[in-house]
Amino acid sequence: MATKAGADLCGEVLLTLARLRLATPRQLKALLLPHQQDTDHVRRALRNLLAESPALVGRTHRAQQSYWYCTSAGLAEAAASGELASPVGRTTGKRIAASKTGLREHGLALVDTVIAFHQAEVADHADWQVEVAHPTPAGNLVPDGVVLLADGSSAFVEIDRTTSYAGLLAKLERYDAYRNAPASGHGNAARPPRNHWQETYAGPSLERPFPLLLFVFAPAKRRAAPETREAAFHDRARPNWRITVATTTLHQLIRDGANRPVWRIVGHGEDRRVLTAAPSPR
Repeated sequence: MATKAGADLCGEVLLTLARLRLATPRQLKALLLPHQQDTDHVRRALRNLLAESPALVGRTHRAQQSYWYCTSAGLAEAAASGELASPVGRTTGKRIAASKTGLREHGLALVDTVIAFHQAEVADHADWQVEVAHPTPAGNLVPDGVVLLADGSSAFVEIDRTTSYAGLLAKLERYDAYRNAPASGHGNAARPPRNHWQETYAGPSLERPFPLLLFVFAPAKRRAAPETREAAFHDRARPNWRITVATTTLHQLIRDGANRPVWRIVGHGEDRRVLTAAPSPR
């Protein structure tokens, strides 16, 4: 495969950072130049974007690693392209990259999840939206990510590193509130009123069910292993047959691939399945 031209790669790097908020050069290479042996082309593109006036990207360094994000000028440039599906999320890439807490590791785990889906051709990296607010009667639901899958369905994705089990169950309740929110608008004889998820995800004839809810358990310091947290979550989670909840660990997702049987379905035992075999909500 021929290497992308410099201007094309700069544009793709900028759009990717705008969508995902931050990334390392290694992550950008995995998404944009997977057949390259090194990150030289990506780093050159990043330097070119940094040299613009005003700079379109910024970076921070921690533990001999560089973390890159869009500046406000870069976000405006990306938005002006018309290639972004929605406005960027609430938390800026600069804040995440500079974070001394787990916020940066959480953001990087989300990008690693995007890479796993992209490499398995389960979803393209351009088909992700990060931290998009969804209205519920109890306030906004803000998923870590929403992805359009290759089969045309959508999925909500939550990355867990440090959330308490009570917090995880509260997330499930918030998704249930979103699923069951009352319809808005008046509708008409040909089309009854719909709620937000139906307008956004169900399609014109309501042929698609409520999106899958995917939990990816990632490692964190001073926390139980992801496998342990995943098992404890299944012990505590009450099956909701109107929402399909599937879980995996980031390690298993990266090692085996998002298109392999790495997903365990809440309420369906310990066996793992491919994502396409997940049961549809009733």
